[in-house]
Amino acid sequence: MNIGQASEASGVSAKMIRYYEEIGLIRPAARTGNNYRVYGEAEVHVLRFIKRARSLGFSLEETETLLKLWQDKSRESAAVRRVATAHIGDLERRIAEMQGMVKTLKHLAHCCSGNERPDCPILDDLAGDSSAAGAS
Repeated sequence: MNIGQASEASGVSAKMIRYYEEIGLIRPAARTGNNYRVYGEAEVHVLRFIKRARSLGFSLEETETLLKLWQDKSRESAAVRRVATAHIGDLERRIAEMQGMVKTLKHLAHCCSGNERPDCPILDDLAGDSSAAGAS
């Protein structure tokens, strides 16, 4: 199949397929005589794997590690688990950071009168003068 068909079958855009080839995440596709890329079911399966890993928030580096582990039939599942648990920790840290952002913004929005006056604790905080809204 050509790159468009591989893209449709895998759910990965043709642009991303080319990018993954360029950065070495996937092997360059075989080429026809007129230099078109040719993909088979095995390549589509790899692209689906990458798409799923990326949809779970794994970085390109983590995805590459997982892909190599997936392709290594002599791997130890402990290695896969280490990658996954490290990623879970990163996700939990990012969630906590976002929850902190929500809390701060809710506080600032609550302190904002939302009237015709120019005083705005939200803008004051963004400008570095959080004393106008009270430290959060």
